[in-house]
Parts: sequence; C-alpha cells; structure tokens
Amino acid sequence: MAASVPADRPAVVTPAAGPGRAYSVVIVGTGFSGLGMAIGLKKSGVHDFVILEKADEVGGTWRENTYPGCGCDIMSLLYSFSFAPKADWSRMFPKQAELLEYIKDVVAEHGLEQHIRFGAEVTGAEYDDASDTWGVSIAGPGAAPGEVVRGRALAAGMGPLHQPNVPDLPGLDSFEGAMFHSAEWNHDVDLAGRRVAVIGTGASAIQFVPQIAKKVGSLTLFQRTPPWIIPKPDRRITGVERALFRRVPGVQRAYRDGIYLMQESFVLGFKNPRLLKAASGLAKWHLNRQVKDPGLRRKLTPDYTMGCKRTLVSSDYYPALTRPNVEVTTAGIAEVRPHSIVAKDGTEYPVDAIILGTGFHVTDAFEHAHIVGRDGLKIQEAWKDGIEAHLGVTVAGFPNLFLLLGPNSGLGHNSMIFIIEAQVRYVLQCLKMREARGGSRISVRPAVQRRFNRWVQEKSEGAVWVAGGCTSWYLDRDGVNRAAWPASTVNYWLRTRRLDPADFEVAGPAR
Repeated sequence: MAASVPADRPAVVTPAAGPGRAYSVVIVGTGFSGLGMAIGLKKSGVHDFVILEKADEVGGTWRENTYPGCGCDIMSLLYSFSFAPKADWSRMFPKQAELLEYIKDVVAEHGLEQHIRFGAEVTGAEYDDASDTWGVSIAGPGAAPGEVVRGRALAAGMGPLHQPNVPDLPGLDSFEGAMFHSAEWNHDVDLAGRRVAVIGTGASAIQFVPQIAKKVGSLTLFQRTPPWIIPKPDRRITGVERALFRRVPGVQRAYRDGIYLMQESFVLGFKNPRLLKAASGLAKWHLNRQVKDPGLRRKLTPDYTMGCKRTLVSSDYYPALTRPNVEVTTAGIAEVRPHSIVAKDGTEYPVDAIILGTGFHVTDAFEHAHIVGRDGLKIQEAWKDGIEAHLGVTVAGFPNLFLLLGPNSGLGHNSMIFIIEAQVRYVLQCLKMREARGGSRISVRPAVQRRFNRWVQEKSEGAVWVAGGCTSWYLDRDGVNRAAWPASTVNYWLRTRRLDPADFEVAGPAR
C-alpha cells in the first residue's frame, strides 16, 4: 500500500508535461538507482524529467528496511556515490538510518525533490508505437484516478531487492499470531518475552537475530542452508580520519579505492573457487572460535563452496545462536498451525510471532509485471526462456526502456553503486545518440542481446554460483545464472564506458 503524502508537501513541482506532451524521461524509484539516473540527467542538461515514488519519502531499500540492526555489508566509504563523498561517516559499515540520511542529503544537494512525485506507485507501463513514448500508469494518494504519465524514455530504478518473498508453507495463512517479513518490520509488535520463530538465515536475518535474541522469551531459527560468514571488521571512524577526509585532498578517495580493490579481489575466487580456500578457512576459524558446541557447529557449517551464495559479514550472529533461549533447527517446516510450527521431524514449536527472513523475488520479479513493448510485446513473452538484457540495461523489443540493476548486473562481492554509476553513464549515451541521429526511439538489436547473453552464460560455466553446490537468488528455477555479473566490475566498466552505435537501432522522427 502506498504511503500518504504529507499535506505540506506538493505531490510534484517539476516542470509538468502539459496535455499531449511527454517528459524526456520517467524514472521509477528514489533509491540509489533512480536518484543516480536523475542526477546524471541534470548534469547532462536534461531537466524535464519526473521521478515516480510510491512512498512519501525517498530512500528505496534504506527506507523500506527498518528491522533492528539493519545496515550495509559494504563499507560506507565505498557504498556511496563517487561524486557525492561524505566526510563524516560514523562507522566503517553504515547503519540504515545513516544511509537514509545520506540519500536525503544527496536529494537536497542536487535539487531533486522538485522532480519527485510522492505517493505515485507504478502499476504498469505500455509503449505507444504511434508516438514512440511510454505511458506509465500510476496509483496512490499522489495520483489522479487512472492517471498515466508519459515519457520519451523510461528508466526503471526499482532495484532487484524490493519484492519480499513469502514462502509457500502449508498453513501459513492460518497463523493467528503476529507475522511479518523483515523488509516490512512491524514495530508495533513488542517481542519482549515472546516465543518467536525466524524463518530464513540470509543477510537480513543475521543482522536482526542478534538484536531480538536479547529480549525474546525464546527464539527458534528455522534454517534451510547455513551461510558462509566472515568477521565484520566494523569500527567507528575516528575524528582524525574525518578531519583528513575534509581537509586533505585525495585521502578519502585513497580509502575508497583501497576498499574497492580489496572487495574486487574476491571475483578471482568466484571464477576459480579453489582460490577461496583462504577465505573459507577464515570463515571456519570464525565459526569454531565463536561456537563451541559441536552439534550446533555442525548445523552452522556450510556444505557448499564459499561464494555460491552471497558471503555474509557478522561478528555477533554466531554468539546470538549460542544463547540458552535460542534453538536452531534444520529439520524443515512441515506445516504452520494457528499457534505453532511443526517441523518435518514431528517436533512442534509453540510460537507467538513469526518473522520471515526469506529474501526477495529476483529472477521471478517480473512474472506479473504489466510491461508492454513495441507491437504489443509483453515482457513475459520476451522473457519466456528466462530474463535477459543487454548489459543488464536494454531489452530487445522495448525501445526507450532502460533497466537499472537489471538481469545479470548484480554483484556478490562489491558495491552495487559502482554498477549503477556505470549504467547511468551508458543510458545517457543511448539518449544522446538517439537525439544526435534525430530519432524518437532507440532499441538494442536482438542479435546483440543474444550474443551478450551467450557470453554471460559461457562466462558463468564453472563459476561458483553455478557449480558451487547450492541454490541462490542468482539462479532461476532452471539453475541458470540470471542475476550475477559473471566477471569483474572493471570488465563491466569497460563494456559500458563507450556505447557501440552498431549495437542499437535508432529510428522514427524526433518529437
């Protein structure tokens, strides 16, 4: 449900597209992707764009996720725009509140709020062949009934992790206690002294479990697959460091570059899993040091190659699981009853609240999306054999549509903001070429998209995501890599640094 728009905030004050007129670009979302696209447009001299936001404030992932302990597992000096450094980060690994504050500061610094329509949730998008424009349907308190916003280009910046995945468990709908997904945390539910079940052990769960374990009466953690976890080298950033960042040119950039190179080194192991032995040794040492009980340690020891799933960082997750009020079960869930969960081994666990740490829809996120391209082509038909896009950005048959963090542009080792900035630069090149050639539509050639995706799958062969012995959100239901970028981020930067005009068809009269 879309949030309400504050009465003292206008729904939109950006230069409006009048009757029969279209914005240059319609952007969806105010997370890092959408805001990065908007800033790129402004820097290139384009100002007649609009950003559609379903909620009543900016932030994307860092607005939606407010669970206890929520933070980033990439260091703050790297998890930020390269053109908007923040000299006063409080910690090496930023927490949710500080990231949201940073995003709001970026919006203010670049004058973006005047372009944002709050309370305007996108419900569908259709390409109009006659005008070569996208009609974007919106609903919510910031939209008129049946309103359609039109743009000469559409940039989808929703991100890959925004649709919570609710598992299909027998009887889940019958549960009578409190139940919510970690991305939709219900802060009105007091967990103190309650019997709580947590389903899932991914990146969110390892952050909130240590926080709630301190106060619940009991916590039962239903684990399907244990994650690889390495220690989190978090600390406060000192006053001396912050002073250097502010006063000495190049110091903060040097910190950032050093962190980038350290993170980037992990890609070597993804392609050659044997190189990850040192990192997996660190993870095993971390587990052995923090968990002394051999039975629990066996449950928490992964049986797949490190990197097959995203490697997580935490120094307080394992200690939380050793608390006397916490139990880890790996039996699997047989059914959910009104006041309990029954495991497949027959054990029944009475619970007052269920928290779903079960991740998001990624490879299947567009299965029900209403996106219609040229000649009535539906996105589901275009992707009937699996989601794919050229460089994760453009899709054949969908002119003037640009995906930010689309298929195969996800990372398991480095900052997604690096990819976002590369994609924004690439989109701007596409728009510039369309205008320079006097066209009204630009579309990637189908053969180019097919060639690129053959390369993606060939590059993925033998990689840890495919051959590591696990299932993850990187892979679709057929075990094909549809999410992860299969090479270094340097490779991606080089591929998007300069658009190849031969990859695209530009046609139609400029309007």
